Amino acid sequence: MEGRQAGKESKQPSSVSVDLQGDSSLQVEISDAVSERDKVKFTVQTKSCLPHFTQLEFSVVRQHEEFIWLHDAYVENEEYAGLIIPPAPPRPDFEASREKLQKLGEGDSSITREEFAKMKQELEAEYLAIFKKTVAMHEVFLQRLAAHPTLRRDHNFFVFLEYGQDLSVRGKNRKELLGGYLRNIVKSADEALITRMSGLKEVDDFFEHERTFLLEYHTRIRDACLRADRVMYSHKCLADDYIPISAALNSLGVQEVNQLKMSFLKLAEFFERLRKLEGRVASDEDLKLSDMLRYYMRDSQAAKDLLYRRLRALADYENANKALDKARTRNREVRTAESHQQQCCQRFERLSDSAKQELMDFKSRRVISFRKNLIELAELELKHAKGGGTQDTWV
Repeated sequence: MEGRQAGKESKQPSSVSVDLQGDSSLQVEISDAVSERDKVKFTVQTKSCLPHFTQLEFSVVRQHEEFIWLHDAYVENEEYAGLIIPPAPPRPDFEASREKLQKLGEGDSSITREEFAKMKQELEAEYLAIFKKTVAMHEVFLQRLAAHPTLRRDHNFFVFLEYGQDLSVRGKNRKELLGGYLRNIVKSADEALITRMSGLKEVDDFFEHERTFLLEYHTRIRDACLRADRVMYSHKCLADDYIPISAALNSLGVQEVNQLKMSFLKLAEFFERLRKLEGRVASDEDLKLSDMLRYYMRDSQAAKDLLYRRLRALADYENANKALDKARTRNREVRTAESHQQQCCQRFERLSDSAKQELMDFKSRRVISFRKNLIELAELELKHAKGGGTQDTWV
């Protein structure tokens, strides 16, 4: 019941704003979500007038593993090698919050009933915030696909949105996860081999600049995300530390009968307001800064993967040219070498054309998102600094 309520409340503005310039012919949203013990069920609602669909409006229930299946289907499709595939939504992780709630429920004689109630309220709010972010990230993934002029036409996407039954997608086992890690290692080694050991030179200054920029950008944004998380965690810990202080002062105020009573009670109220203020600051920093940095860290990795695929295509084209020269020298299998060289050339040019537009869209998208989120964060920080309400405690 708690999960369903959280899902209904999740239709607030997403913490990650992306510039979605799709038309109204395909609109996708997550209208509801239910959190169960080991999974989250998302209700995906679609409105569309496209001829691919049999209805104008319909909804299906999907789980996280089905989102990952859809993402992998895009990544593995050669037709989309020249596109930035939107990053897959992170797996819902409520274990930490559940463990804290469970430990709190087991009881601790060292805390008062008031402290217990406040700590439980904080943990429930934390659980709800994680749930909302989980729903938002899954929705952004689908909306990015729906807004893209090419990705939105994929057959698997239509199946995901319209097929009313379970897609029978299971989670990856350890062997498959290990295989994914190994592929990433092989990809990194192959990229280093192409750029450093083979002496392959980039033929387009635009892509050379983008590659250099993205390598630095991804490292910087990853470091910024870690620092933002530490700042947010510090504010959250400070808010939690105010709970026992406020409770102790309130207890003293109840026990005292002289003129100190009102002072203790006002101090308790003061620290309670500070706790709420620090909690709001931590929440705003998490939503407007940390989440944004974390999302674009994954999105920049997707852009790096695009550049790797193009670089691999360039290396294949260069190798095909060398093989054609050898074939002509030996006068053997010249036609086969020419056909292969032509295919590699066409693939490289196709990837280059689409990749250039994708990288320009990536730049404009992230600039708009950073500007919007940072302005909103600054406005919220000013609001908290001016109107925190702590100055009224002593009036």
